[in-house]
Amino acid sequence: MKFMKLGSKPDAFQADGKCIRYVTSDLATDVTINVGEVKFYLHKFPLLSKSSRLRKLVLKASEECCDEINMVDFPGGPKAFEICAKFCYGMTVTLNAYNVVAACCAAEYLEMTEDVDRGNLIFKIEVFLNSSIFRSWKDSIIVLQTTKSVLPWSENLKIVGRCIDSIASKTSLDPAKITWSYTYNRKLSVSDKTAGDGMKFREKIVSVPKDWWVEDICELDIDLYKRVMTAVKSKGRMDGVAICEALKTYAVRWLPDSVDSLDSDVHSWRNKLLVETIVCLLPSDRGVGCSCSFLLKLLKVAILVGVDNSAKEDLLKRISLKLYEASVKDLLIPARPPQTTLYDIEMVLSIVKRYMMLSHDLDVAKNEMGCTDLVLGHGSLLSVGKLIDEYLEEIARDPNLSLASFIDLSQSVPEFARPVHDGLYKAIDTYLKEHLSLTKVERKKLCSLMDVKKLTMDASMHAAQNERLPLRVVVQVLFFEQVRSVAGVQKLRDTSHSTTNTDEESEKTAAEDCNSLEKQMSRIKIKEDAFQEKCELAKQSSKNSKSGIQLLPSRSRRMFDKLWGFGKGHADNRSSETSASSQSPTSMVPGDTKSSGSSSRNRRHSIS
Repeated sequence: MKFMKLGSKPDAFQADGKCIRYVTSDLATDVTINVGEVKFYLHKFPLLSKSSRLRKLVLKASEECCDEINMVDFPGGPKAFEICAKFCYGMTVTLNAYNVVAACCAAEYLEMTEDVDRGNLIFKIEVFLNSSIFRSWKDSIIVLQTTKSVLPWSENLKIVGRCIDSIASKTSLDPAKITWSYTYNRKLSVSDKTAGDGMKFREKIVSVPKDWWVEDICELDIDLYKRVMTAVKSKGRMDGVAICEALKTYAVRWLPDSVDSLDSDVHSWRNKLLVETIVCLLPSDRGVGCSCSFLLKLLKVAILVGVDNSAKEDLLKRISLKLYEASVKDLLIPARPPQTTLYDIEMVLSIVKRYMMLSHDLDVAKNEMGCTDLVLGHGSLLSVGKLIDEYLEEIARDPNLSLASFIDLSQSVPEFARPVHDGLYKAIDTYLKEHLSLTKVERKKLCSLMDVKKLTMDASMHAAQNERLPLRVVVQVLFFEQVRSVAGVQKLRDTSHSTTNTDEESEKTAAEDCNSLEKQMSRIKIKEDAFQEKCELAKQSSKNSKSGIQLLPSRSRRMFDKLWGFGKGHADNRSSETSASSQSPTSMVPGDTKSSGSSSRNRRHSIS
């Protein structure tokens, strides 16, 4: 810390209790000055030789025959006045970052200018500020903190503005030119780690990260912090990542961890002001800088402390642009009354819809303008689809989650964002486990969200044995599992027996097979009165071919055994759901598929 010593005489000030200060001297004191609650017994001559204001006050007191001079509104209080008085006596006084602002304001109040005496206190302080304080990183911050106790004097004397400009200018310097000490207790950012990977050990020690300045300014009060950050942003040399790191560090430093502390009446106003300030300081470019995780945490706090709608709206727009970066934990926003669910589903649904709208708008802009550097793309849409499926699985455990809310959130993601439906299947299965009171119609509506053609082999095997699923869904799963096996074997046969085919012919054949399978699946829904007849056809065809069923895994064969057993033994009592949604694979796939389907008549005995 920088300091300046003034004067050479020994300190002769003495205290008599807490409220009396006097100077030990052979000469009797001839003036009494009251500063706040402290009385100073001093001598007129040294004071009047340095202070123009004291001259006027002493003269006025003499005219009024008053023995004391009262200075109730003295800036800096008794301590600042004592510094000025010691300077007038020529006694040793030390200026530093903690007392220089108060001394400066006191000197201005006492009018200790060059017109009164050459080399007066105001001049000395100005030299110290310019030569030492404003050149020091940490001293500038300390001085800025002390300015609050002497407002509005420090503001009118431009000390606050000069401190802010000094701090902002230093943050904008090239990190390689930083030679002063700073506080850094966080982990290095990815970019700083990458930059240091190729350095030698000694070089790594002295390397300075880009956000070296972040922690030191966290000690500032919120109003001063806002002004410093505004000045830093106005310089235009700081990227959004560093700005967001600074805001995140400040939020961690001052926002309480517990929900009760955030909601308490004692600090509610302060917490609300803090969140609103951080939101307004976020980088103007919403697509870069702050992580989605930090923005969502900020949104949770904003909801708890009740910030203005404009601040929440700004956060929602920023989160919508970076939703693909979020995790399920980030999206678990606690619900507030009158909501009955554990988490705020409507808020997440709103974010997803905003994201999809932004994605569509940016796609249009990309096509019209030929832009290639847009934030959102197909990869991010896939990430959002996976994220929402995982989120659905998490919230499906909530007994108060309505089926309509589950369906709305599921349908907010477009089909092409879900190339695989394993995640959606897990969410549906979890919902079925936790909501046993669902009717058949509701279960059917819920399962209609899922496309069994997009399930992987593992998910299909699990679904084929899942008694919570409607019968129609199980039949579809088993059928596509069989079709997949048939297609795999057929592909191996084609590869071994048609080596002379060109790549173009192979692609054409595969396309025709896919079209055929699609046509076959479009006829999976059959009428109830045809169900028994198709089961009989399956029995007859099974005598001619036994090979097709071997293409299915053993677990699926057992399910088919139960299924066709159900059709045989309970034809008269089968439900309308079974008759409307189940269909024998023999009625859809000719040739090899027919034989494989018909051989599985004894596979399922009961479906729940």
